Amino acid sequence: MESIIDGARLTLRQGDVTNESTDAIVNAANPGLMGGGGVDGAIHRAGGPAILDECLKIFASQGRLPPGKAVITSGGRLKARYVIHTVGPIWHGGNDGEADVLASAYTESLKLAAAHNLNSISFPSISTGAYGYPIAGAARVALQAVISYLEETTSSVREVVFVLYGGSALAMYQETLRKVLAEET
Repeated sequence: MESIIDGARLTLRQGDVTNESTDAIVNAANPGLMGGGGVDGAIHRAGGPAILDECLKIFASQGRLPPGKAVITSGGRLKARYVIHTVGPIWHGGNDGEADVLASAYTESLKLAAAHNLNSISFPSISTGAYGYPIAGAARVALQAVISYLEETTSSVREVVFVLYGGSALAMYQETLRKVLAEET
């Protein structure tokens, strides 16, 4: 599924974010930036030790990455030139500011891509794995954050891809995108 938002292309597809050839892919990282399970572990395995080496340097200089913030490293052996690491919220029922932190994770990743003059970025579904954020709510927050950024910000980012792992996640994002776009008209 593809939509044009203020001249930028927004694409939803099923796949593995580690195979993306956009300028940057986004890693749903943990605060320690040390790799781990899920997409975080997959990115570190596919990208090789250069990514972890850079993460260790970032950690040494600034400590743990707070939820909603983002940092950038090279892509190592990935097709993408860069990896933007962001920490999403852990789901605590939805009344602990999770939506704001999740929106910030997407927005801060886009700002960092623009600061490095990147044209394209691929996102996984942040916080919906081990962090337990319900996919329906996460899809709405993610899509609204990205659409708002594209509509409100003049940026080098002209292509945003959501790479969803599994058909049910893709279907949820597609349904949510249709609803969000319909609400805007």
